[in-house]
Amino acid sequence: MTADQVRIRLEPLAVEFEAPRNVPLLPLLADHGVEFPCGGEGICGGCRVRVLSGTLPVTSADREHFSGEELSDGWRLACHARAAVPIVIACSQWHMDVLSDDIRIVAAGKPGLGIAIDLGTTTIAAQMIELQSGDVLAVEAMLNPQAAFGSDVMSRIRAVLHGADLTSVIRTALGEVIARLASGREREITEVLLAGNTVMHHLFCGLDVAPLSHVPFASPCLGEQRFGPRDMGWGLPDDSAIRFAPCIGGFVGADIRAGITATGMPHSGDLIALIDLGTNGEIAIGDRHGVVCASTAAGPAFEAGAIRMGMRAVTGAVSHVSLANGRMHATVIGDVAPRGICGSGLVDAVAMGLHGGAVLASGRIVNGTKVLPVADPVVLYQSDIRELQLAKGAIAAGFKLLLREIGASVNQLHSVYLAGAFGNYVQIESALAIGLLDAPKQIIHAAGNTALRGAKMLLMQTGPPGLPEIRHINLAADPGFQDEFAACMAFPEPAEIIQIAN
Repeated sequence: MTADQVRIRLEPLAVEFEAPRNVPLLPLLADHGVEFPCGGEGICGGCRVRVLSGTLPVTSADREHFSGEELSDGWRLACHARAAVPIVIACSQWHMDVLSDDIRIVAAGKPGLGIAIDLGTTTIAAQMIELQSGDVLAVEAMLNPQAAFGSDVMSRIRAVLHGADLTSVIRTALGEVIARLASGREREITEVLLAGNTVMHHLFCGLDVAPLSHVPFASPCLGEQRFGPRDMGWGLPDDSAIRFAPCIGGFVGADIRAGITATGMPHSGDLIALIDLGTNGEIAIGDRHGVVCASTAAGPAFEAGAIRMGMRAVTGAVSHVSLANGRMHATVIGDVAPRGICGSGLVDAVAMGLHGGAVLASGRIVNGTKVLPVADPVVLYQSDIRELQLAKGAIAAGFKLLLREIGASVNQLHSVYLAGAFGNYVQIESALAIGLLDAPKQIIHAAGNTALRGAKMLLMQTGPPGLPEIRHINLAADPGFQDEFAACMAFPEPAEIIQIAN
């Protein structure tokens, strides 16, 4: 280590690295899993860390987010941190689960190896497939390195419009993923297929994201994009194909197209629904005769964004809540002391609050304090309940309007699949209890990573995908959406109330 460098140690993982003295730590911390939800602008306070040894100068952004006592205890915003001396900092944003997919796909007998990639906003999952047999030979997963520019797509769009290069960042990272997957078998890879939302599609492909930054959020470049290995700088055979699957609409991407394939919708005689419960809330309903789909601005509540003690599903997050003997009982990821609550825990806690009489159907917390205790020190505030109502109201309204669009009722649905990480971990009973879903419990299924599974299926096809007509519905332009949204804001009245003990 030279005199111009300082040593940084991250706890609790005991990770150490060297950093240039007095330069921003943001890119180095992002490489080690620290999240910067607002892209390092110092607005959200979501990248808080604590200095355990050494010192970090107090910045104006620190003073805006922390009290004098918290500053004295070493709390700082990582996005503004610059180290002049060796430091040890506590960063507990670790151990995020990345959904892979272990369902074996029936192969069509193509030669060679292929790689399927789910390029998510937060996480990346990739698998190398033997195309002849359909066997999965290797799996890789990682955080999306673009997270250093913001945890949501709009933050990343703003970063690009201000001159940031997010295309090179993701192409380099995926090149490293492919090299680890191939591990000496690069010459056998004939094709790479990617699926992701529309913003990830545009950022990877180097397309203009400006049309996605404002109403009507429509881009002229939604189609499949093809590249050669030299375009990417990847060490693959010159004749191997790199494809990013086509998107459907401004906020209905290739990941939903892949999910439609994965659920069997294109070949089904029965009506199937696919719901991706993320910030955009993508919904698709259809069968082999046709599919309608839409996105609805659910907001970040399902990922615990805009929740005062919200956090992603990482160590220390309350992930599930139950009610027994009149008391809340929390499950915490990592079996450690709770420090926040993730999306599945939020839905559970409100469902239990309704069941225990602590939350009314209107969403009001009844104890007069406007606080719902979950697991000390984690509580939900009245504003948190309102954020969940907005999110679930948007999904429920979109779901009903799409059914209305095709002249169907919920009773005609054969299956409802919940895609993605939140859909995989949310308790279906709790989702029903808050009115997020309105369908018989027995037809609702956690579907896992349908984007990756669908990408594998598309990768192994020998001909055109054979999808039915997919119609994109602009819910924002539907005159009935606001009325339906308002009607879906309230929670259902619980069938029985078991009073929560004080």
